[in-house]
Amino acid sequence: MAAKRILILDHEPNIGASLRLILEREGYAVTITRTVAEAKATCERADALLLDVRLPDGSGIDLLRYLRERDLPAPAIMISGHATIADAVEATRAGAFDFLEKPLSRDKVLLSLKNALEQINLRRENERLRELVGTGARMIGASPAFLRVVEQASMAARSDARILISGESGTGKELLAAHIHRESPFANGAFVKVNCAAIPSELLESELFGHEKGAFTGATSSRKGKFELADGGTIFLDEVGDLHAGSQAKLLRVLQEGEFHRVGGEQPIHVTVRVIAATNRNLADLVAQQKFREDLYYRLCVVPIRVPSLRERTHDIGAMADYFLGDFCVRNNFHSKQIDRETYKILESYSWPGNARELRNIIERMAILTAGDHLTTDSVPVEIRLPQDTGPRSNLKEARESAERDHILRALEESSWNVSGAARALGMERTNLHKRIRVLGLSRERHTQ
Repeated sequence: MAAKRILILDHEPNIGASLRLILEREGYAVTITRTVAEAKATCERADALLLDVRLPDGSGIDLLRYLRERDLPAPAIMISGHATIADAVEATRAGAFDFLEKPLSRDKVLLSLKNALEQINLRRENERLRELVGTGARMIGASPAFLRVVEQASMAARSDARILISGESGTGKELLAAHIHRESPFANGAFVKVNCAAIPSELLESELFGHEKGAFTGATSSRKGKFELADGGTIFLDEVGDLHAGSQAKLLRVLQEGEFHRVGGEQPIHVTVRVIAATNRNLADLVAQQKFREDLYYRLCVVPIRVPSLRERTHDIGAMADYFLGDFCVRNNFHSKQIDRETYKILESYSWPGNARELRNIIERMAILTAGDHLTTDSVPVEIRLPQDTGPRSNLKEARESAERDHILRALEESSWNVSGAARALGMERTNLHKRIRVLGLSRERHTQ
């Protein structure tokens, strides 16, 4: 793991030199500054700060307020040779972790710094645990397909290898990434999520790598990017297939060299980050179409893991439905509800094109609209029940769907279930074919047994 970075702000050269010697012997990386202005230029990269109270251009307390205004969490320890009670009170109100008087004791400095770093680590751990418990989503399942994926993820987590998670939308790729982070050597660091598809392309570079003050219109202050925030932890790049060409090139450099520049910055920033990427697109196809860099693809895809769709793990649907129902009732102070046996059968026979996300939404809708304590077959929305109905349906619609299913299935079998090849043979877009495959409930495992 990267050494903790300590910023010292003191105008006396001897004090700075003594502290550097003490801290570097303990394995810390030390930066010394002598003015508030100089410290402001580098403080955002620090893990902890030692700040003199009285300085030529202001006060260390001013810098402390600057940090808190920008929600920078690094703990600050105040040091002073001319401290007053008023100074100590003001520093405490501004958020100082500790207040040490000069001449400084080596043991006191190291102990205070150790406690400050442990406190910030504990705060981060508490935030992580709050995400994992309470109303946070969890991975549910005991089917062979699901257990195989979890086993692969746990094995891959032990190293620092980059992982590419693929699978349809709603299958739980983010949950699997969080599981990998928890099981990895980077577990004590942050788990930083980036949805590449949700951020406008012109802002993505700033989101990933940060920016300096004045780098562009509206950049009124310097800002850390996601990679910097994830230093020592894991960054999860969701929907990485949606990165535009410029961002792909910059991401490749980070993966190759472990460094980057903020937008408008001149100094390289070095980070140690575990990278997990995810996509619901076929990156190999995008590479063939020259829409995704081949070198970036191979950098990301050191360990590929495919998350199965819900229709490939139908035995898990009941357990997931129970979990979603229980979680919803607790969050909304509903009386406990149960799912009837026949209702499970309907849920298990549906194709779930939206996967676990769709199942959760349906279960919550059923819980809201069902007056009693049991979710019966009548509670199931009509669009889920229709495939189970034995009553009269449109003969024309049945014939059309049957013919389409046979036509698509034949094309898939002739192309060895290569969706791109089947799409070309059918004369349709690959994305449209994927949608029809989901709607018609086709899967290779089901039709090759």
